[in-house]
Amino acid sequence: MAYYRQVGQVPPKRHTQHRAPEGALYYEELMGEEGFSSDSSLLYHRHIPSAILDSAPWRLPDQTTAVNHPLKPRHLKLHELFSGEEWKRHDIVTGRRLVLGNGDVRISYVAAGEASALYRNAVGDECVYVEEGEGVVETVFGALPFRQGDYVILPRATTHRWVPHGLVRAYAIEANSHVTPARRYLSRFGQLLEHSPFCERDLHGPAEPLATEGADVEVLVKHRGRTGIVGTRFVCPRHPFDVVGWDGCLYPYTFNIADFEPITGRVHQPPPAHQVFEGEGFVICNFVPRKVDYHPLAVPVPYYHSNVDSDEVMFYCGGDYAARKGSGIGPGSVSLHPGGHAHGPQPGAYERSIGAEFFDELAVMVDTFRPLEVGEGGAAAEDPGYAWTWAREG
Repeated sequence: MAYYRQVGQVPPKRHTQHRAPEGALYYEELMGEEGFSSDSSLLYHRHIPSAILDSAPWRLPDQTTAVNHPLKPRHLKLHELFSGEEWKRHDIVTGRRLVLGNGDVRISYVAAGEASALYRNAVGDECVYVEEGEGVVETVFGALPFRQGDYVILPRATTHRWVPHGLVRAYAIEANSHVTPARRYLSRFGQLLEHSPFCERDLHGPAEPLATEGADVEVLVKHRGRTGIVGTRFVCPRHPFDVVGWDGCLYPYTFNIADFEPITGRVHQPPPAHQVFEGEGFVICNFVPRKVDYHPLAVPVPYYHSNVDSDEVMFYCGGDYAARKGSGIGPGSVSLHPGGHAHGPQPGAYERSIGAEFFDELAVMVDTFRPLEVGEGGAAAEDPGYAWTWAREG
C-alpha cells in the first residue's frame, strides 16, 4: 500500500547516522518487498535487529489438507470448532484451525482469549477479519487497536502479537504473496481513486512506536520448508519492539468493513463490485448492508453462476443473507462453491427477492483461482447435507 507515513523519530536523510540523546547509534533496518524494488519502510532500532541466541523447531497446528473429491459444495459451521469456554485457553496465532487452503492462500478460524506469543509470518501477508471482539495487535511498528468488523493487514515478516480484550473470533486469510487493495482502485502512483469504495482516511496504522525493552525474547516464525510450511522458534537477546521511529509505505493497518461504501446499480452487480483486497491467486470481497437493484423488473438476489475459473468461499458474519434461506447457513458459516459446479440462491429465494429494496447482510468472500482443499478445521465443521439443498422444493 503505497501511502507514506512517518511515526516516531527518524533522521532528516535516510541511510545516515541517527543517534539517541546520549549519543548511541540507532540501527537502521530496511523492511522491503520484492528485493528493493517495491514498497518499503525504514525502522530504527535501539539494538541489532538480526541478533538471535537460539533457533529451534516450532510445531505448527495441523496444516494438512484433503482434495474436495468427489466434487461438491460444502457448508462449514465454524462456531462449532470452539465450544463452551474453550476459547479462554487459545490465542489467535497457535489456536487457529485450518479450514481451507491451496498453494496461494490458507483460511483458518480461531476463537481466543489469551495473548499470543510474538509471531511473524515469513510466507506471506496476513489479512485477519475480526468477526467478534476487540483488542490490540502489538507490532514492531507500534500498537494497532482492533475491533469487530476490522480487517487487520499484516505485511509479511512483521513481528507482532495479538492481545485480545476478552473473546475474539477471527477469520485468518494467510497469503503466499502480498495483500493489497484492488488494483483497479489505485492510480499508477498508488493513490485510491474516486471510484474506490474506500479511501486512505479509512485506513488506520500505528500512531507511535512501542519502544519496548526486554531480554531473551521468543519469536515464533512461520516460513517455507522443503515439504511445505514449517515453524521455527527464535530466541532474541533483545525485544524486537525496540523501534524508536520509522517511515515508509509498508506497515500494518486496519480497515473496518463498516467503512466500505457499496457499489449498487439498477440491475445486479457482480462480485468484483464488492472487492476490497487481492493477493496472488485470490481476491477478497465483502458484502455489506446496502440498497439493492432498482430496475422495475430486477431480481435482487444473485443469478445462478458457474465458477469456471475459481472456487468461491463465503464467510457469513452478520445480518440476514436472503439468498441462503433454507440452506442451514447462518452467522459463523462458510460456504465453499467450487469451480465446476453451478450455484446460486436456494430454492424459493429467487422469487422471494423480487420487490426487495434493501439487504441487511454481512459476509466476507474469498475467490481463488486454484482449487481449494479442505483442512482439518473444515472437515470437523462440515454440514453433510448442504450439497443436496438445491434439490428441495422451494
